[in-house]
Amino acid sequence: MTLSVPTTSLCPEFTVCGQITVADVAVLAKQGYKSIINNRPDGEGGPSQPRSAEIEAAAKAHGMRYVHVPASSPMLSAAQVEAYRRACADLPHPVVAFCKSGGRASAFFQACGGQVGCGTQG
Repeated sequence: MTLSVPTTSLCPEFTVCGQITVADVAVLAKQGYKSIINNRPDGEGGPSQPRSAEIEAAAKAHGMRYVHVPASSPMLSAAQVEAYRRACADLPHPVVAFCKSGGRASAFFQACGGQVGCGTQG
């Protein structure tokens, strides 16, 4: 089994990627990820995009934690960044974060100063 999208490791504990499928959750769990962060608003990609609740159910079924911190653009508010930082502090690592292409997930990582996973043990 392989992922439907490529991933980019930003540090040993934090990886980003584009939109995952429900089937990808099993692959991510097998690869050792403990948490998933979804940065994509529901419905952004039309009816073919899995809904947050579907990804969350798959994550829970595989013993993973799941957080939905949607952002509709890479221009992040201070409130969004703080919510992200709090979510990451509470999640077991390693973490994979996704959006349409991985850009917003990377923007959150950068906005948090790269401290949302690197050097964190989960």
